[in-house]
Amino acid sequence: MTLSLILASGALIGLILGLIGGGGSIIAVPLLLAFAGLPSTHMAIGTAAVAVALNAVTGLAGHWTAGTVKWPCAMVFGLASAAGAVAGSQLGLRVDGDALLWLFGLLMVGVGASMLRRRRAAAQPDVRLTLATARHLVPRLVPMGLGVGVLAGFFGIGGGFLIVPGLIAATRMPMVNAVGTSLVAIAGLGSVTALSYGLSGQVDWSVAGLLVAGGVVGAGVGVLLGRRLASQRRWLEIGFGAVVVVTGLFIAGSGLLGAA
Repeated sequence: MTLSLILASGALIGLILGLIGGGGSIIAVPLLLAFAGLPSTHMAIGTAAVAVALNAVTGLAGHWTAGTVKWPCAMVFGLASAAGAVAGSQLGLRVDGDALLWLFGLLMVGVGASMLRRRRAAAQPDVRLTLATARHLVPRLVPMGLGVGVLAGFFGIGGGFLIVPGLIAATRMPMVNAVGTSLVAIAGLGSVTALSYGLSGQVDWSVAGLLVAGGVVGAGVGVLLGRRLASQRRWLEIGFGAVVVVTGLFIAGSGLLGAA
């Protein structure tokens, strides 16, 4: 039963990623805590980080082929966020599990609320990081990347819901480029966090493998459904955002009760 639930959890995460292009990793930790029988919040975070990194690499291949990745921006943002993730993951390992669960619940509420807001389109479709534009773009990309990395490392998440708006705010690139470019940083963040937690013995590698296996199937189904429901994408985001807010409130409440 546990095996089936873990595979189903992975499939659900992949399905969400395929349907709306983000947000799947934010529910990975609650699903693992509920169905995988992991002994602690820290192990759930470390295990989820492995799946996040591998899923990001898989998605990146498709965007790379499609030419939607802005590689110079991705490398600057990715290096900065990786540095932030090192600090964030080490800090997260030192925080009490119940307190971490409470904070994670608050993050979920914030993420869900942000998904309920309508996103604005970017105004500069042809963003290029060159020697001429570096003095304007690098000072925006680096601090944004550091901040996102700290949060992603602390909570063991991919951070796509933070990276995509962060890239748009820093460069005003179109959404399609921000999504593709974000996967470079997500893969790096997930790898750094997974390594940090893995070295501390806080990763269940068998559960991570099952999560990825289920995610591959779910993502395939999600992509197919996403094409058919393209006109309803905004409503899908709103519905998922509402679910994340409710789940976040429950998680935060559980953390507070545990701490008490």
